[in-house]
Amino acid sequence: MKMRPLAFLPPVAFAALAATFWLGMRQQDPDALPSMLVGKEAPQVALTPLGDGAPFTDATLRDGKVKIVNFWASWCEPCRAEAANLGAMAAKGVTIYGVNYKDKPDDALKFLAGVGDPYAAIGADPAGQMAINWGVYGVPETFVIDGKGKVVLRLPGPIVGDVLATTVQPALDRAAQD
Repeated sequence: MKMRPLAFLPPVAFAALAATFWLGMRQQDPDALPSMLVGKEAPQVALTPLGDGAPFTDATLRDGKVKIVNFWASWCEPCRAEAANLGAMAAKGVTIYGVNYKDKPDDALKFLAGVGDPYAAIGADPAGQMAINWGVYGVPETFVIDGKGKVVLRLPGPIVGDVLATTVQPALDRAAQD
């Protein structure tokens, strides 16, 4: 029986393709959403006032102190779920700045009146442009910023359960060391 060299080509090509897919799908955390901002300077702050106070600014992010920037909205149920943890962090002295994302001002203010306002300063991002510049996928999304304005952590999703102890607090500690 005579062997045809091309007969082996389809199984070899399939095996190579399968190996490529398998290697590509092997990542440490399949739920992780990568961020190009971690380790870099936070993007520009562009907010409109929400309520009576003035929004935070670029200079605020570079004031020498560790802080959190939290994107949220009144229509976001996970934002409601994380509200108690944000309040507890603020009560322990963590400075948190809020960005209200694509929301109606009255709804946002009612939300804060109902769940509490943990923010040192807050502003609105009615068109979502600041969120785009920061690479926000959806709300809630939280960033830990060091005193120089560098992003130490980007956390998509709510700060609930053990996320505060296992992810946010270690990032705050790292930011304080920089």
